Amino acid sequence: MSVATEASQQQAAFQLAALTKRFSGNLAADQVSLDVPPGSLTGLVGPNGAGKSTSLAMAVGLLRPDAGTALVHGVDVWREPMRAKAMLGVLPDGLALPERLTGAELLRHWGALRRMPKAEVRVRAMELMEILELDGAESEGRLVIEYSTGMRKKIGLATALLHSPRVLVLDEPFEAVDPISARVLRRILRRFVDAGGSIVISSHVMATVENVCDRVAIIASGRVLAAGPLDEVRAGAPLEDVFVRLVGEPAQREQELTWLGN
Repeated sequence: MSVATEASQQQAAFQLAALTKRFSGNLAADQVSLDVPPGSLTGLVGPNGAGKSTSLAMAVGLLRPDAGTALVHGVDVWREPMRAKAMLGVLPDGLALPERLTGAELLRHWGALRRMPKAEVRVRAMELMEILELDGAESEGRLVIEYSTGMRKKIGLATALLHSPRVLVLDEPFEAVDPISARVLRRILRRFVDAGGSIVISSHVMATVENVCDRVAIIASGRVLAAGPLDEVRAGAPLEDVFVRLVGEPAQREQELTWLGN
């Protein structure tokens, strides 16, 4: 395991370079650095408040860093945002969507914002709605405001995939998604990686990362504590054990909640 990002023989598909951010004097991200190789699926794991969402928001151009930058296939997100974002598909935390549209209308709107040909958007939207199992809602004319949390995650992923990006950055993509839909999402993500794309997902669920990812980075208190191939980071132990050892576990108090079970 290594706290520093690994040296790579090839240009990183996605690179976080010493990203730093303070809120009201508190350090939320402390020189967060991470290299994501092409054709990899990296899980960014950490406890709540570890700095995962803050770091990813800076890396994709949604939150300006106090220092540091991010690169997408060598293109600086903050110096050349149009070029960089054309290669990025993003599912941010708390994605706000136009809610008075159906899913298909939303995707057509998204395609228009990206100046994609209408015919291409129509075909891709139909395919995405079908594979993400949202076409039933479309046939009912259901608006996004009527979508469940899991359905919102899926339509959010569709917006991230619509323009065929080279890098996906997904903040908690499996949160509130049922097991069957989660299997569909895993299949889509694996297909994306097998085709040469690169993905970063954030999660605080170790089992999800172990089942989905081939690389992992552990972050706590705004700092990357370990990063690399999954098997190297966990070194034969469950990822949760490695995580607890690095992050630390709160001391148990013998008198805590003694009234439970009485």
